[in-house]
Amino acid sequence: MIQIKRVYEQLAGDDGYRVLIDRLWPRGLSKENAHVDLWLKEVAPSTELRKWYHHDPEKWDEFDQRYRTELNDKKELLQQIKELEKEHKTITLLYGFKEKERSQATVLIDVLKEKRKLV
Repeated sequence: MIQIKRVYEQLAGDDGYRVLIDRLWPRGLSKENAHVDLWLKEVAPSTELRKWYHHDPEKWDEFDQRYRTELNDKKELLQQIKELEKEHKTITLLYGFKEKERSQATVLIDVLKEKRKLV
C-alpha cells in the first residue's frame, strides 16, 4: 500500500516506510522529528517547474500535466518506490505543501496507481 501524508503530521504506527518526495527539506523541521527513512528528492518536480507553479491554484492543471511529463523520464524512481512497497508493505509519501489536493504527492500517487493498472 502506498499512501500520502503531510510531513508535518505526527508519526503514526501505520506509516510504514516514510519517503520524503520534496526537492527541498521542509522548513522548521529537524531530521529527527521528520522520521524520514528515505529522501527521494529526485522524484520531486524539477526546480524550474516548482518555481513556476509556486502553488498557484490557477496553474494546477498545467502543473499536473507538466509533472506527469517529468515523471515519464523518471521510470527508475517510480520502480524504486514500487520495490520499496514490496519490501515494506506500506509506504508513506511525505510532502510539505499545505493542500493535499494540489501537491505533487497527489500527482505522484495517481501515476503510481495508473502504472499498477497497466501491469
